[in-house]
Amino acid sequence: MKVQICAVGRLRAGPEKALIDDYLIRFDRTGRALSLGPAVVSEVDDRKGGGMAGEAVLLRRAIPAGAAVCILDERGTVEGSPAFARRLEAWRDAGRSDLAFVIGGADGIDPALRADADHALSFGAMVWPHMLVRVMLAEQLYRAASILSGGPYHRV
Repeated sequence: MKVQICAVGRLRAGPEKALIDDYLIRFDRTGRALSLGPAVVSEVDDRKGGGMAGEAVLLRRAIPAGAAVCILDERGTVEGSPAFARRLEAWRDAGRSDLAFVIGGADGIDPALRADADHALSFGAMVWPHMLVRVMLAEQLYRAASILSGGPYHRV
């Protein structure tokens, strides 16, 4: 199952990008035997100032046809890493060939796009900068692959 992180905004070189790249490489390596990955980041930038609605149009274009869609939203479900791993496993086992994680812009995700998502995931009640959400998601993808493979990275 290919994984796509669809995010509003461009990430320049720096520590966040280095962390994302590192965790996605680890995810790809660990997930390959599990039919998870590769993972890629698709960035969209609404320079025309269309707000959430304009960003939603661009994000929908970035989402592969037929993909399971999981939005990152503070109103979503807070789940532990093992539950997140099982969710990825369930989508893969259901025959989903693509999975898209959607990270909105500063104002969040358009309500229509939120309503169309298969799942809404929250990293807690706190609001996180969008660039850090990307890092945390990349790390959780790697952690999920490690959990599913029985690797030592995740400890309880």
